[in-house]
Amino acid sequence: MSDLRISEAFLYMDYLCFRALCCKGPPPARPEYDLVCIGLTGSGKTSLLSKLCSESPDSVVSTTGADNIRKYWSRYYQGSQGVIFVLDSASSEDDLETARNELHSALQHPQLCTLPFLILANHQDKPAARSVQEVKKYFELEPLARGKRWILQPCSLDDMEALKDSFSQLINLLEDHEAVRM
Repeated sequence: MSDLRISEAFLYMDYLCFRALCCKGPPPARPEYDLVCIGLTGSGKTSLLSKLCSESPDSVVSTTGADNIRKYWSRYYQGSQGVIFVLDSASSEDDLETARNELHSALQHPQLCTLPFLILANHQDKPAARSVQEVKKYFELEPLARGKRWILQPCSLDDMEALKDSFSQLINLLEDHEAVRM
């Protein structure tokens, strides 16, 4: 073990001792949430999640957004505390219409309708990408999601800070949602 690792270990032990003596116990556990991530094929769900978690895309269980699979999405909904909907903001009009219909369906699903939503307008680095305002208008989010907790954020694999900020906002919504339920 290198001297640096030993120093880090001692610093961490010092921190734990400090917490135990001054704060009467270990640091609070970080909250964990069960989220479902859905979106059409090619929207970037697996790529975004694997990059965010610093894992290989092969280690992320893909829910796939193919037409013949979407009818089974609801099997993943049970026990979810929040929803991540990823859409390809640079997709064709037909795919965007399909994504809109699927998002509307998810927002109205009995198991999801009260949960916080993070809607990620992915592929913002592509020339054909639609802006967040264009997506919001096209998807008719204001009237549809009125009274619901949701966030629409632009993202791409090239901008990890924006992606992390999006998830920080989702965590805030999840914490607020949990506080209201208690």
